[in-house]
Amino acid sequence: MRYPAVMAVENGQHCCCPDCLAKLASESISKRLQTLSLEEAVALASRYRTDSALIEHIDYTLDAGNLVFSRWYHLKRGSCCGNGCRHCPYT
Repeated sequence: MRYPAVMAVENGQHCCCPDCLAKLASESISKRLQTLSLEEAVALASRYRTDSALIEHIDYTLDAGNLVFSRWYHLKRGSCCGNGCRHCPYT
């Protein structure tokens, strides 16, 4: 229930552990965002802005021990922070 409701659960998925579900949700979110304008993507993500718990593979990935925030995370945030983030959709 923590994951954004942007994809349907499919029958026949091999693994339903939290890690695999997060990776699948991340792929679905990325595909969905490709079909939306920036304004539409921000509107979709804004519904999840108050979610306080970050989910690995959806909101961030780890790179050499550092958090790398996803495009989805930045869209949920709603604006650019000005730090030149790797996946910033606003630049």
